[in-house]
Amino acid sequence: MRTISMGEIILMLLMGYLIGSCNFAIIYSKLFKRDDIRKHGSGNAGATNILRIYGKGPAAAVFLLDVLKGAAAALIARALYPGTDVCACVAAFGAVLGHNYPCYYDFRGGKGVATSFATLLVLDWRLAVAALGAFLIVVLISRYVSLGSAFGAVAAVALAAVLRFRGGSVSSALLIYTVCAALLCLLRHCSNFKRIREGKENKLGKKK
Repeated sequence: MRTISMGEIILMLLMGYLIGSCNFAIIYSKLFKRDDIRKHGSGNAGATNILRIYGKGPAAAVFLLDVLKGAAAALIARALYPGTDVCACVAAFGAVLGHNYPCYYDFRGGKGVATSFATLLVLDWRLAVAALGAFLIVVLISRYVSLGSAFGAVAAVALAAVLRFRGGSVSSALLIYTVCAALLCLLRHCSNFKRIREGKENKLGKKK
């Protein structure tokens, strides 16, 4: 396996970032509603806020497109650099960064949950299943999407660590990516956690 240069790593990060910066919640609200989703609800440019403001159909479309862009970034990098997780993980993190801080939309985006989930599906489906399972359990119990997202991120890190240090079936690059993506997820949800403590956080199914 040939050595991957720093230039190639930066190029994959940039590629992922530019793909991730296509924020479909903002695109939908501007294109079809002549509005900006960031002015409504939680102010977040993601599928959950689209669900609260515009309904199930638009939310499903935005979620699917956010998933596809995350998967696309990881798949392109993996196709260009087969046999290693490094470039795919770098491109995946770039896509998540782009969703959170899109260069096309004043660096004010969403929180990257759907995009992160998609990258895990490509990189290691077991981590995606762990994240989804934890997310669903917590959301079903609490009705808080933000809390479910946090637990899903932590579950993915926990499984990645176990698989890495007991058998080595997860690469170091993937473990590092999972940790970084989880930390970014937790950081982006700090305001949600504060609202949960104050009893002000919107629950799933409640329209603003």
